[in-house]
Amino acid sequence: MNLSKPSDTWERGDPYEQYVGRWSRRVAPVFLSWLKIPAGRRWLDVGCGTGALCAAILEHCAPSSVTGVEPSEGFLNTARRNLAPRAALHQGSAAAIPLDPASMDVVVSALVLNFVPDPRAALSEMKRVTRNGGMIAAYVWDYAGKMELMRYFWDAAVELNPQAAKLDEGVRFPLCRPESLLALFAASGLGGVETAPIDIPTHFASFEDYWQPFLGGQGPAPAYAMSLDESARARLRERIKERIPARGDGSISLIARAWAVRGSAG
Repeated sequence: MNLSKPSDTWERGDPYEQYVGRWSRRVAPVFLSWLKIPAGRRWLDVGCGTGALCAAILEHCAPSSVTGVEPSEGFLNTARRNLAPRAALHQGSAAAIPLDPASMDVVVSALVLNFVPDPRAALSEMKRVTRNGGMIAAYVWDYAGKMELMRYFWDAAVELNPQAAKLDEGVRFPLCRPESLLALFAASGLGGVETAPIDIPTHFASFEDYWQPFLGGQGPAPAYAMSLDESARARLRERIKERIPARGDGSISLIARAWAVRGSAG
């Protein structure tokens, strides 16, 4: 793996689901409860991925419509299998949303802002499609702190190979911190900006249950794991196993923290 060019590719829905998609699904209802959006609103999910947040909106928010925009055809195919025909799903990017101006009441984004090349351009585009007085909100993993399943991985990887720090999301993505999210939303002209932490438990039946998703190759940490030769990957596996807290029955319980942010348009 070229350590100067991290792999942020997300293409295959099933490996993503096993890695972090299943945990994102648990964050989504808490995030939506925090937003407190009345029923009957038009929702847009930017970077909808495999459809976790769209599904939660449909289940919990009584929307008048749900639209998702996603650049990855592989993820869109998974979302379509899960959501069609309840949501309108389009291929597009955060910086080029294929919708009319002021056509949405609520625009949300889950675990995406870190990966867009220009977050300010993305927020500008989200504002364009949001009606005056509508809400824009997002959440991102706390890569540098309490997203523990990733922190145990990267702390061990960097100990074995200091060059791996170049790939660590906690180092690369300043938007994983609440102060950076507040600054981004305020600089984009949104009003009443605020953040909140969302903590969910991540339970693994065994170390193998924890480790196996890193072999799917989707996202920076799994891509790094699969770039190693077998002996180096085995050393990484054992170093993580030495560090990660396991119960007497071999199960592992960690915390996954996301930082949520919201602001009003217009």
